[in-house]
Amino acid sequence: MPKNKKQPTRRCMGCNEAKEKKELLRIVKSTEGTIEVDLTGKKNGRGAYICKDEKCLEKVIKSKRLQKVLEQEIEPDVYERLRGVIVDK
Repeated sequence: MPKNKKQPTRRCMGCNEAKEKKELLRIVKSTEGTIEVDLTGKKNGRGAYICKDEKCLEKVIKSKRLQKVLEQEIEPDVYERLRGVIVDK
């Protein structure tokens, strides 16, 4: 009889709710300092998670939470790429 694997949970930066990792988008800061949306969830670097919801994205932008978590200034194009991924879902 197979064991039920417990799904890892992560906390959204916008709504602060714990959800399964696969339900969230990962934003990663690589060792070179570039920031990208990680759709695979497996890229190396410091990760931050956000719901696939525009309301959460707006909260993150307004509070500058992403730049606090990743300890780096966030360019507006990063937010636009995130918005594009969220709206497409």
